[in-house]
Amino acid sequence: MDIFEAINNSWKMIFRNKMRSFLTMLGIIIGVMAVIVVMSVGSGAESLILNEVKSVGSNLVSVIPGKSEESGPPSSAFGIVVTSLKYEDGKALLDSNYSSIDSLAMYVKGNDRISWEDKKADINFNGVSAEYLNVENAEIEKGRFFTDEEELSQAKVIVLGYKIADKLFGDQDPIGERIKVKKSNFLIIGVLKEKGGGLTQNQDEEVFIPIKTAQNILLGVDYISLLRIKVDKTENIDKTISYVEDFLRDRHNIDDPNDDDFTVRSVQEALDALGTVTMAIRFFLVAVSAISLIVGGFGIMNIMLATVEERINEIGLRKAVGAKNYHITMQFLLETITITFISGIIGIILGLIISVLVAIVAQSLNFKWDLVISVPSIIVASLVSISVGIIFGLSPAKKASRLNPIEALRYE
Repeated sequence: MDIFEAINNSWKMIFRNKMRSFLTMLGIIIGVMAVIVVMSVGSGAESLILNEVKSVGSNLVSVIPGKSEESGPPSSAFGIVVTSLKYEDGKALLDSNYSSIDSLAMYVKGNDRISWEDKKADINFNGVSAEYLNVENAEIEKGRFFTDEEELSQAKVIVLGYKIADKLFGDQDPIGERIKVKKSNFLIIGVLKEKGGGLTQNQDEEVFIPIKTAQNILLGVDYISLLRIKVDKTENIDKTISYVEDFLRDRHNIDDPNDDDFTVRSVQEALDALGTVTMAIRFFLVAVSAISLIVGGFGIMNIMLATVEERINEIGLRKAVGAKNYHITMQFLLETITITFISGIIGIILGLIISVLVAIVAQSLNFKWDLVISVPSIIVASLVSISVGIIFGLSPAKKASRLNPIEALRYE
């Protein structure tokens, strides 16, 4: 049995019943396509996380109010208000002059509608300390950022994110204008450079005011939501974490670490945790995609069994002129493999197209998303599609090879 003849017979069978063949191949196509897309999108999501960390810096340590388990998030991560971390904690840490602390920023968040003349926008406002630019690697496009003196004096000054400034003012220079936030007028002193959307926040669509102003004038609170420390060198992160933990325990009169009312984590720890989660999700989705391949395999088996019934006379004729069981088995097995391989190629092409489209859409939304085409996933998808053909094509092929030639020739 010539392999090219088997492939030619496969094409004839596909085009003889186009709709039936298409529906049969659809399961394999969708399964292979899903594997390619899941692997590509998963890798793109990981690149988004890595790129955001690189843009901010991997040498950051965050202090979050509330106790957490060793690997779990603190209560504040679920939106529960925890008031154990104060502005004075951050100032005391900064004043301790620990050698590895390069800079420190404190944060408190709120949301409201801001307005300028007849234009309005619903925004998140951030009360931050004056070191925000240094800690977050942010830059000023126009004007300036507020100073330590303005922070302590509760000055009503504000810095706009790039998109907020563009939305409210367009081509007009906003520096020196006043906008209203929670019925208070703020003087615009600066606009940040465009940075693009991030995984946890979008600086371009937010506004920034002195943290003491946000606490006492806008929110009426005495706590902070987050404290972030920029460490001078990556290799000093662990000892900085230990220092911060000991320092805050001393300030909060905590003797037992199990009684901590705060959580200290490095960005790298958060990155590792997110990487573990994305990997688990990716493998789960690949497993779900594999179900489509199994369903498609049963569809392939179904059409090949039907094909055997349709070609009983042909099988009888082949065996009558000397074809062995082995030849008949290989004929139908090669036909099945051809169908699944073609389905796999179509699935790979569609998967690559969808992966490219997802990357284009994500990048158009200013996400730092890399297009990652996983070569191993393409190889695996190809091998799986061929394996499906072998596994699910073997039974129909064996059935065809066992037909009695005399009975097959008499079959009507």
